[in-house]
Amino acid sequence: MKFALFSLIQNIPNPVTGETFTAQEKFQHVLNQAVLAEKLGFDAYGVGERHGAPFLSSPPVVLSAIAAKTSHIRLLTTVTVLSILDPVRVAEDYATLDHLSGGRLELIIGKGNDPRHYPLFGITEEEQWESLAERYALLKQLWTEENVTWSGRYRPPLTNVTTQPRPFQTSIPVWHGSASSPLSTELAAKYGEPLFSSNSFHPQAKYKALIDHYRERLAYYGHDPRKAIVGSGASSLYISNTAEEAIHRYRPYYNAFSNTEAAKHNQSPFTSLEDIVQHGPALVGSPEQIIEKIIDYHRAYGNEVLSISVDGLSEAEQREQLERFASDIAPVLRKEIPSSVWENEKKKTLF
Repeated sequence: MKFALFSLIQNIPNPVTGETFTAQEKFQHVLNQAVLAEKLGFDAYGVGERHGAPFLSSPPVVLSAIAAKTSHIRLLTTVTVLSILDPVRVAEDYATLDHLSGGRLELIIGKGNDPRHYPLFGITEEEQWESLAERYALLKQLWTEENVTWSGRYRPPLTNVTTQPRPFQTSIPVWHGSASSPLSTELAAKYGEPLFSSNSFHPQAKYKALIDHYRERLAYYGHDPRKAIVGSGASSLYISNTAEEAIHRYRPYYNAFSNTEAAKHNQSPFTSLEDIVQHGPALVGSPEQIIEKIIDYHRAYGNEVLSISVDGLSEAEQREQLERFASDIAPVLRKEIPSSVWENEKKKTLF
């Protein structure tokens, strides 16, 4: 199994220490975290896109800064909310980032799970899937063709346009983020491209149904479902010697995020921290319990990549959790679950 660390750059007061950070301080923490992730042997680092408090959002800018401070870790967007963005601007920004990172960029695209961004960018929530499909088709065309002439609904027509710069990689890898609807898995299957399940706020069965649909539709479109590449997220990470200690230490952070407006949009059916630990995707417990849960989810999803986040924890606890994940959990899972994703990338690993 391969591992990605990601941040949504959530900037809220620390519920344990009361400490608050300026936006500049928070960005610096993210840069430091990405450097640490590379040092600890994580395969990828991702930055999310949100458009409302408590998140700070500009993935191509932040990832460019991370690219300058790292040398081999893959850089992900988690996710690029393509349903609201201009594909010409996306093509230019991320092709530039691809060059600045030496070809380490991979996009995860999606429509986003926070409806607050739709009025900001001039579309309705009902249009989100049609908008995503149209904008992605144009983005692919802009990255693979020159002198593009195009017309559609969600941006002005193009005549004989070649975006610059051209991508550094022959083809920038694109994953399709999946959280709530078979429309996202349908789009991924149509193009025969990898799927990344959010696996954050709902029971395993909901996400498994979407992943199963993806594999079924891959076959329909003439792609081999046995070659499907799937990644999966997790709702939270907190490792302690026992489940009781982990839950006790993580509870203030869980309560703080649960009270944000962003959390309310997720409409999670879990009623408590204990509920999401026992019945959901939260990785809170002893190393042995967390390994067992990750393997159980892998049996259901067939995922080769796992993304985790330590957003919201104190800086000291973030380091503690990442170092413990690297030493106590990752080596076991790398051995138990082979993965060919990013296998050809030249990188150093301490796992």
